[in-house]
Amino acid sequence: MALTEAEYIWMNGELVPWGDARVHVLTHGLHYGTGVLEGTRVYATPDGPAVFRLDDHIDRLYRSAHIMRMRLPYGKEQLRQASLELVRSNGHQACYLRHLANVGYGAMGIDPRANPIDVMVASWEWGAYLGEEAVQRGVRLMVSSWRRNDANVVPPVAKATGPYLNSVLAKLEALEAGFDEAVLLSGTGMVSECSGENIFVVVDGTLITPPVNAGALQGITQSTVFTLAAELGLPVRVDNLVRSDLYTADEVFLSGTAAELTPVRSIDHREVGEPGPITRQLMGLFDDVVHGRSPLSEKWLTRVS
Repeated sequence: MALTEAEYIWMNGELVPWGDARVHVLTHGLHYGTGVLEGTRVYATPDGPAVFRLDDHIDRLYRSAHIMRMRLPYGKEQLRQASLELVRSNGHQACYLRHLANVGYGAMGIDPRANPIDVMVASWEWGAYLGEEAVQRGVRLMVSSWRRNDANVVPPVAKATGPYLNSVLAKLEALEAGFDEAVLLSGTGMVSECSGENIFVVVDGTLITPPVNAGALQGITQSTVFTLAAELGLPVRVDNLVRSDLYTADEVFLSGTAAELTPVRSIDHREVGEPGPITRQLMGLFDDVVHGRSPLSEKWLTRVS
């Protein structure tokens, strides 16, 4: 999906023109994957554009950096204000925000300690990550031959750049096989997550999603689903799932900042069917929350202006 360029990117403390936001070819993060990132969405609301769960995303960026032993040169409030300034300067009513901190140019070699940390925030207009048809009818999943990184290989609680190679390999395999998205299993064969989304199954009215020890990210949209389910009186469990649990579930859906809530219509050619009633309820409530039409909106939306 081609990027829709905006006017500015916030980079190392200032707004720079989109085309001038550059790094050196010997930047450490390019060679060794030493970076942490966040994706956040801005939604149009009756009170103007608002960022969904901005503080939670910035908090997780700093937790990830701490795990990676990266000392970020800007405080959380500075990055918060930079995010809002960028959206205002680019004139977005709705967009995607990407926060990235990576080890920059300096010494080469595995040891990153002598190098500076570069920090940037970019924004661009981005529609449905898996396509508009996916939102209406659901996506087709395949279980990838690639396994998710073990929690003791790279920690899944750190949203780091390097481990995303695992997701890229799984995504390419799925697309080239004619599917929309890949499900990765853990090294022990438990369901982990998709290439860029958490996964939920619905069984007898209960939502179940895999745990961190299966390699799944602690997703912010995933935690949003926990709250929305409670509002609807739906029980939720974080529990291990095996591959066949996906095939026999009543409903399956994905959650993530880019994908939002996306229904699943088949896994490995086993039909789940059209989006089910619980998935639709959750999607509807999520849409109300992010667009400022719910009492929960005030808890999670940060107004741009």
